[in-house]
Amino acid sequence: MSLNETISTLAADVSFGAYVARPEGTPRAAIIVIQEIFGVNPGIRRKCDKLAAEGYLAVAPDLFWRLEPEISLDPDVESEFKTALDLMGKFDQDAGIRDIEATIHHIRRTLDVAKVGCVGYCLGGRLAYMTAARTDIDASVGYYGVGIDGLLHEKQAIAHPLMLHIPTADGFVSRETQAAMHAGLDDHAKVTLHDYEGLDHGFATETGKRRNEDAANLADSRTAAFFSAHLG
Repeated sequence: MSLNETISTLAADVSFGAYVARPEGTPRAAIIVIQEIFGVNPGIRRKCDKLAAEGYLAVAPDLFWRLEPEISLDPDVESEFKTALDLMGKFDQDAGIRDIEATIHHIRRTLDVAKVGCVGYCLGGRLAYMTAARTDIDASVGYYGVGIDGLLHEKQAIAHPLMLHIPTADGFVSRETQAAMHAGLDDHAKVTLHDYEGLDHGFATETGKRRNEDAANLADSRTAAFFSAHLG
């Protein structure tokens, strides 16, 4: 695995790895890429590389380091998909947010980039919402985040822009959950929701059978415009 950066936890008593992709020249800003349940796998690293090509410093922290350091799984392989679901069940999301906060501090203090955003997928989409509510990150994007209806009580803490991409046929996010997200967030001044009719979970993955090219490109173009507006 290609983890090429070490980040100290908030307690500074231990460290964890991250994949960093650097742009040519001075970064326009930094973006934390928050993994799916499959670890910092080739698809997540490719997300980082594409952001670096757009001028951003991209950082994907290894959030499963307490469970399986440097794990990289393929969602199209059934046994690896089952391993990912098992890791998801064991993962401490509150600790994950603290690691994301540590990553924000590392970017600002060690890598010397002041403006920091995040983009997350699946589990990472949920964590992007939590990051928007629990940290001072400058802008956040979540793709097909799971269980956000159970986090709506935290919405008042969202102080910086947040965008959520919602496929309407998501096998992991029911229509009822989607309706609750709209009811809870449509009137929030800092939150923008985009629906993708008839699409399933994982439509914007970089690799594998889940990807829908047209929808992925549309969502990614909206994300690029969002970060350009809010990060520079």
